[in-house]
Amino acid sequence: MTDIAVTLADKRGTLPAEDKLGFGKIFTDHMFAMDYVEGKGWHNARIVPYGDYDISPAAMVLHYGQAIFEGMKAFRTEDNRIVMYRPMDHLKRFNNSADILTIPRMDIDVVHAGLRQLVELEKHWVPKALGTSLYIRPFVISIDPYVGVKVAEQYTLFIILSPVGAYYASGFKPVKIKVEEHFARAVKGGLGEAKTPANYAASLKASEVAKEEGYTQVLWLDAIEKKYIEEVGTMNIFFKINDEIITPELDGSILNGITRRSVLQVAKSWGMKATERRISIAEVYEAHAKGQLQEVFGSGTAAVISPVGELSWKGKKITINNNQIGETSQKLFDYITGLQQGRVADKFGWVEEVAKL
Repeated sequence: MTDIAVTLADKRGTLPAEDKLGFGKIFTDHMFAMDYVEGKGWHNARIVPYGDYDISPAAMVLHYGQAIFEGMKAFRTEDNRIVMYRPMDHLKRFNNSADILTIPRMDIDVVHAGLRQLVELEKHWVPKALGTSLYIRPFVISIDPYVGVKVAEQYTLFIILSPVGAYYASGFKPVKIKVEEHFARAVKGGLGEAKTPANYAASLKASEVAKEEGYTQVLWLDAIEKKYIEEVGTMNIFFKINDEIITPELDGSILNGITRRSVLQVAKSWGMKATERRISIAEVYEAHAKGQLQEVFGSGTAAVISPVGELSWKGKKITINNNQIGETSQKLFDYITGLQQGRVADKFGWVEEVAKL
């Protein structure tokens, strides 16, 4: 196992009031970093004080966007254990994104060891209130000072931590989503399957337009036919039709969400029919017209489960489940958050204990 050097911060911060956390604006005292140089590989794994990082104005990430990231969480359980949710699954997906962006694969055992050590060091930053967590953001950037187009030869990997409140300020209640008809986010054979900044940059314009119209997010359709459902801006999407949970199949343009996997496994363990297949927006609207569309909800690390109360497509709005939280959405939210915070027995082996307070 690679030794991880530790340099402690001179001063240690304190966790703010848990009702003032917001999302992604507060950071802990330390971060993990590791470097890559062509011919030497990944090396210099270290934990250092959180702070600004100098790069050249010619750093390739600033010009060509060769970068990837992940998002996962740690939680404080009711008995004051610090746990992470499916960290190795996230790190395996991290390497998949690296492959797509032609970034050298990492030894995820080393990254995992560094992550555990970092979270243990910062355990006093993990909030306890329901809906709060310690958000974990691993990312890699290309740093070669070069403005020619090529695969970079130098990279830095970071992991930073942020104590967060609920992702949606409005809390766990149905959101309004606009079905995107004009803009395109990703195509098969592109970057859609990777967690890379470019995917999120491509979604911003449509999201801003939707917000101006009163919607929380957009639901993306396939870029070619504008017919088949893909995912929401920050979530995978599910439809409950005639007691069957349906989510778009993975086809190279949809993120393989860790919470998405959890929903499918949990639903099947409950004896529910849960299907991954191609589904069109027309089918969803037809199911609504027939009274067969029971629920719509998103899934993701940040929000866990996000019920959808309204869809708008081609100017036609439909209300789902009387704009109320559906039974399945609530049950899944309670179960997965219960797993994460130690209130539900972990029969799947998804929760990893890191430390105790």
